[in-house]
Amino acid sequence: MWEYDGSSRPPFADEPNIQQESVWDYPRPPRIECSVKLVRVASSAGLIAETLSALRVIETASPPVYYLPHSSIDRTFLRKIEHSSWCEWKGSASYLVYTGGEIEVIAGWSYEDPSDGFELLKGYVSFYPGVLNCFLDKELVQAQPGKFYGGWVTKDILGPMKGGPGTSHW
Repeated sequence: MWEYDGSSRPPFADEPNIQQESVWDYPRPPRIECSVKLVRVASSAGLIAETLSALRVIETASPPVYYLPHSSIDRTFLRKIEHSSWCEWKGSASYLVYTGGEIEVIAGWSYEDPSDGFELLKGYVSFYPGVLNCFLDKELVQAQPGKFYGGWVTKDILGPMKGGPGTSHW
């Protein structure tokens, strides 16, 4: 079985061209970057968020995750719940449900008190592309494989990515 040592792209990883990125070239621990893209999140009820001030978090084996500032989010159909989870890097995550449909579904998360090194995420929220329609510029984002991860997959992001069958050991 192959084990990632953090020093190079594994032999099974897709080879990117000049306009693409490999998730295997991303760092571990994750890195926060400012995004220059228009980031929009929508539902069948309309626009939920839009910003040119998103943060992008990249981490080995996962597609980027985009976080939007609270000030860019219309919370009409969003409600915070008591559910939480733990990230070894970012700390305790809080969750939001989307309430605009027939059933409520977890649609986003935030780090209200992030761990050291990830303080920039305070005041930002990310959304699951598999639940809401998420866009980078005009491209509709695809959801990262699996049910837990919230990565934003675009035509420029190559894998394979964490979350699919056979990736639990990454």
